[in-house]
Amino acid sequence: MRAKSLAVAATVAALAATGLTLPLAGTAAAATALRDDFNGDGYRDLAIGTPKANAVTVTFGSASGVSPSRSVTVTQDTAEVPGVTEAGDEFGENVTSADVNGDGFADLIVGAPGEKVDGKPDGSMTLVWGSSGGFTKGGMVLNAPTAEDIRFGEGASFIDLDGDGYGNLVVVGANRFWWYADGVPDGGAIGLEGEGLPAGVRLEGVTGADFTDSGNGGQYAVYGKRADGGGYLALVPGGPGDVGHGLRVLAAGPDRRAASETAATGDVNGDGYPDLVTGNRAHNLVTVWYGSSQGLGEARGDETYTQDEPGVPGTTEPGDGFGASVSVGDVDGDGAADVAVGAPGETVGSTTRVGNVVLLKGHKTGTSGLGAGTSWHQGTAGVPGTPEADDHFGSTVRLKDINRNGRADLATAAIGEDISTAVDAGAVWVLRGTATGLTTSYATSFNGSDFGIGGAGRGFGDVLR
Repeated sequence: MRAKSLAVAATVAALAATGLTLPLAGTAAAATALRDDFNGDGYRDLAIGTPKANAVTVTFGSASGVSPSRSVTVTQDTAEVPGVTEAGDEFGENVTSADVNGDGFADLIVGAPGEKVDGKPDGSMTLVWGSSGGFTKGGMVLNAPTAEDIRFGEGASFIDLDGDGYGNLVVVGANRFWWYADGVPDGGAIGLEGEGLPAGVRLEGVTGADFTDSGNGGQYAVYGKRADGGGYLALVPGGPGDVGHGLRVLAAGPDRRAASETAATGDVNGDGYPDLVTGNRAHNLVTVWYGSSQGLGEARGDETYTQDEPGVPGTTEPGDGFGASVSVGDVDGDGAADVAVGAPGETVGSTTRVGNVVLLKGHKTGTSGLGAGTSWHQGTAGVPGTPEADDHFGSTVRLKDINRNGRADLATAAIGEDISTAVDAGAVWVLRGTATGLTTSYATSFNGSDFGIGGAGRGFGDVLR
């Protein structure tokens, strides 16, 4: 693949040696209701995990979007952050956020499932406290609760699990599901009641929502693979007690709906209930599981989408990877969330594995069904860059309103992008949401070298939050 340089929206400012602080425009708000506003200025921020560099880069949102000039990069070597960076830690393999300590600033929650500490099981989860100056208040680290844990920190979520109005941290490893008491997880981890996870299942992630809108606590979708290599997707019920009793397998094994790598939540049909969207790249398939008062997938069931469906751009071909990554957000502000789907193996023209992102429109009708889609890649007019083999554009997708115009913007990565002579260094693009959908006007792109963490094989943008 020919090496190239990408246009960058702004020149990165020299970061402080600690990587913790940066000049912020205006006065930070005293508190924020946004679960990803780390500096309290009222804008959602974009976190970029690069586990091969053991780093998480936070680009701070603003009316003009994001740029390297408003960012910090956090590692385990950053002052006040617990731990020490070591090869293979995979710090940034999982990234989520929420105001865990209740101070009005979102906190960064970072998994390092490859962490190895003498005398402790595999993996760790680090919480870095947000503040008006960025990440200046330190943090805490959680280690795996038992010697049987494998890759603790593979996934995490923070919602109200038990219906008492306070959020709970949930952490999954490859073989365990753990949750913690309200707020700051300063007590012991609590496992699932009942039979728990089946033997041989290896989890890849977790995402949660109150799919029944009952107010009695959220439910968690866990996903990964079975011992035979088939996918595994299950729903862990929350509630006031006995968390995990009645664990329900949604799809597994040869069932094409069995997500093994990616899932997201949001109300795609405008009926007031969060829905679960999952992807299965092996089958080039996306599934929407509809929430309702009767439970996830119970009243309206589920629907699957491929590139062979009417209105979905493209044609299903082996290796497209349609569904490798999914995200949910309202791009046009019509009150129904849309679904972004990454297809990082998509061929563009005669060039293989260029990659593509498809946006399927949600409908505020209270009924099932996603609308017609549109697509973007590096050959699309206005998108920075050039389509080249093995770029894998769309390897990760994230929808969120970064510039506070009431419409979600699309962030997407191409982890195979070459930057100058650095092969597979990776890069990230951001397209703005408008009343008519996504636009390439003001599109921006940046890569790891803009933040001091570039290099061959880094795969910058592997995780977007």
